[in-house]
Amino acid sequence: MDKRVMVTGATRGIGRELVRQLTVLGYGIFATGRDAALLESLKAETGCAGGVADLSDPEQAVGIYRQAAAELGQVDVLINNAGLNNRKAPVTDIELADWELQYAVNLRAPMLLCREALKEMGERKSGHIVNVVSTIAKTAQPNYAIYSAMKYGFMGFTKCLIKEGREKNVKVTAVYPGGTDTDFRAEQRPEYLSAASAARMIVHCIEAPADVVVHDLTYRPMVESNF
Repeated sequence: MDKRVMVTGATRGIGRELVRQLTVLGYGIFATGRDAALLESLKAETGCAGGVADLSDPEQAVGIYRQAAAELGQVDVLINNAGLNNRKAPVTDIELADWELQYAVNLRAPMLLCREALKEMGERKSGHIVNVVSTIAKTAQPNYAIYSAMKYGFMGFTKCLIKEGREKNVKVTAVYPGGTDTDFRAEQRPEYLSAASAARMIVHCIEAPADVVVHDLTYRPMVESNF
């Protein structure tokens, strides 16, 4: 078995493609998501291990990391891919519950998972943390205040983590995909990146030579111009 990888948000979109592509390359995978049926179909398709978790619950977020480490033996690569954008609305229309849910999933959960990974990886002076942020953290749009705030926060956290990881010989990569045609959004956008293409770019970061760390990778579909 090659490196052992934990992928969050693995049952759909970019996460599912990551599991497919990394499995073909010989990686051992622990996949996690909220949808039990989709997770079981992914396990049947790829042979990956996995477990269901609701990352909005901090205890489940920490627990699923420990389950992954136990089942894989250790987590060599953590890919924080899970995220949601459940509410696009003007600031004046936002409810407190909207802020709290997106904070829980888009910022708190990956921070907790990074903490757990850095503890273990730091002790053995080896490992790689990949945080899938979003190009929204590098621009601004009306009605995206909640999602943008969480992704800007995730970007800032990851920039600090890059420096702390370096001190422990742990690679940290922040990935900023542009518009991707997945069911993350209701409307189809075939002119956007395919999930397979978006995942392939992340795989390139993981497959980089041992003496190379990709700190920041920003990529977009050619049609995108909001930067």
